[in-house]
Amino acid sequence: MTVLRRALQRQRRRIVAGVALLCLHQTAEALVPVAIGLIIDRAVATSDTGALLISLAALAVLFTVLAFAWRMGARLGNAAGEHEAHLMRVEIAGRALDPRGQRSGLRDGELLSVTASDTEQAAEVVRAGALTMAAGTALTVAAVALIVVEPLLGLGVLLGVPLVVLGLQSLAPMMSRRSEAQQAALAATTALAVDLVSGLRVLRGLGAQHHAARRYAAASGRALTDTLRAADTKGLHLGLTTTVNGLLLALITGVAGWFALQGRITVGELVAVVGLAQFIAEPVQLLGFCVRKWASAKASGRRVARVLEAAPMVDPGTAGTPVPAPSRVALDRIGYGGLDGLCLRLEAGEMLAVLAVSPRDAGELLALLAATVSRADYRGTLHIDGVPLEELTLEAARGVVLVEQHDVTLFAGTLRQNIDTSGDLPDSAVLTAAEAAAAEDVLTAGLDHELVERGANLSGGQRQRIALARALAADPPVLVLHDPTTAVDAVTEGLIADRLAGARKGPERATLVVTSSPALLRAAHRVAVLDGGRVVAEGTHDRLVATDERYRAAVLR
Repeated sequence: MTVLRRALQRQRRRIVAGVALLCLHQTAEALVPVAIGLIIDRAVATSDTGALLISLAALAVLFTVLAFAWRMGARLGNAAGEHEAHLMRVEIAGRALDPRGQRSGLRDGELLSVTASDTEQAAEVVRAGALTMAAGTALTVAAVALIVVEPLLGLGVLLGVPLVVLGLQSLAPMMSRRSEAQQAALAATTALAVDLVSGLRVLRGLGAQHHAARRYAAASGRALTDTLRAADTKGLHLGLTTTVNGLLLALITGVAGWFALQGRITVGELVAVVGLAQFIAEPVQLLGFCVRKWASAKASGRRVARVLEAAPMVDPGTAGTPVPAPSRVALDRIGYGGLDGLCLRLEAGEMLAVLAVSPRDAGELLALLAATVSRADYRGTLHIDGVPLEELTLEAARGVVLVEQHDVTLFAGTLRQNIDTSGDLPDSAVLTAAEAAAAEDVLTAGLDHELVERGANLSGGQRQRIALARALAADPPVLVLHDPTTAVDAVTEGLIADRLAGARKGPERATLVVTSSPALLRAAHRVAVLDGGRVVAEGTHDRLVATDERYRAAVLR
């Protein structure tokens, strides 16, 4: 409920103005049947033309106020809801892009669903709150008018309607639970769709697209079931609201007719009572609508809160950029996942290759170097330029160490924008980085060649080389690469190995490549073999090939 309370608080100015106008609208609507009753008694029944004209003018003014108040009040209410949904989307995007990460446990597709759908549902609390107050005002004015005409009828409305609303409210918890289940199922389906689309080429290569389609169909079926269950509950609530409205209208009209026959009320008062009875159906229906909106908003608000209140993955320190040290990166007795007492050093001016026998070990090493692991989750110490990682800010740590993951991510835009992410490099520097990544052929169309989303109009090898060019163009003090040549042919791989070593030459630069490529291993100054979570062998590629049978079997192909 914190998210919903904050939404109401943030939009309080628009809500207050909107509520005032909507309450004015409802008051004016409630007064319409009263005015008609007065016109009948004081102008029509008395055949007073002057009074009739004045009454019609007053009725026109009432309708003008009614229409204006509704238009402006609804506009303010909708604006408050849209502004709040926008603020929630921005907050969730900020948490999703937070360099510290977040522990919500939601996949990318689920975050997308929360951002697109749950924020809209949660922001509806703004409209629901305004409409609830407007409906309450309408019922109060109608009840007071009925008390003036006939106290028994007014008291019946004042006592009966709250009981009806409370009875209908009993369905709210069920609607909230089913709405939350529906939103969760839709989010899971969206996440699966995102995963399948991103891996579609791989699935086709494996011939597994039909199995993937069946998985998606099953997930979509579960989402459909949960959606129908939520719709059943909302439909039941709507049906009960409509039924109660009809019964209430019939009861008030019947009692008023009986009083008219007895002479307790005039014809004009009878018309006013019948009109008020018909009018009361609208705010009761509106309260039922608000109950459904509150239930949905509460369910979506919990999902939004799950993201916004999630703890960060890492808790960085406060130290700024460290002074370059002889050992740019040092892992001292690191224990994390499969890593067990790992000791590894990357010296300044060195190109170090790491052959990880287990892909899991490689992934865990890269996660540590990328500063995406909480300090509480690993043992030992990771130093960057002699300073423990947990003492550095993320900006300082990632300003020294850049980790280019194996999974290539390109963006819709030009080749220039994908290589030069800062937008500050001259064309010569961009072309130099592309040449070092052996990507000259990709640039034959020019630096302003447009890429579609995820670089889908490039081949896998071209995307991989553009991503490598981007990392080289950034020219970080420490560059960490993970299998940067798996999608290219052997000739191109050899070119990249030679050019990478030249591009990263210098006493201030250091490069770590996690790879099993013989060309890259040969280009490295030193190779460390990671097996069982530890470094089990070190040396040059040629020496390890000559002396280590396991190494030879792993890299020679």
